Amino acid sequence: QVQLVESGGGLVQPGGSLRLSCAASGSIFSIYHMGWYRQAPGKERELVAGITSGGSTNYADSVKGRFTISSDNAKNTVYLQMNSLKPEDKAVYYCNADIRSSGSMHSRGYWGQGTQVTVYS
Repeated sequence: QVQLVESGGGLVQPGGSLRLSCAASGSIFSIYHMGWYRQAPGKERELVAGITSGGSTNYADSVKGRFTISSDNAKNTVYLQMNSLKPEDKAVYYCNADIRSSGSMHSRGYWGQGTQVTVYS
């Protein structure tokens, strides 16, 4: 069993910052990619940022220059530092990871339970 547990969401005013964390646990053989998605009410889930096990990153255009994704491979944890938050960043943020579990020949995607980020004025 593999689990992703997110933390760090909350309420923040425009221009503020939040840091999200997502820790993977369980019978993990290898993690190939981790990322953050978000889903606002009435909208589809969208990629925010991703990072490979080698450290390569990619970002949605809407968050470039404001959000930074990083990871601690030893802790199987990915972070999303969100600065200069805007009301349009309000959404449920989900962690996603491509993980090969112990005893498995292939990797598969896993999702966290989501954490709410609300930007209000």
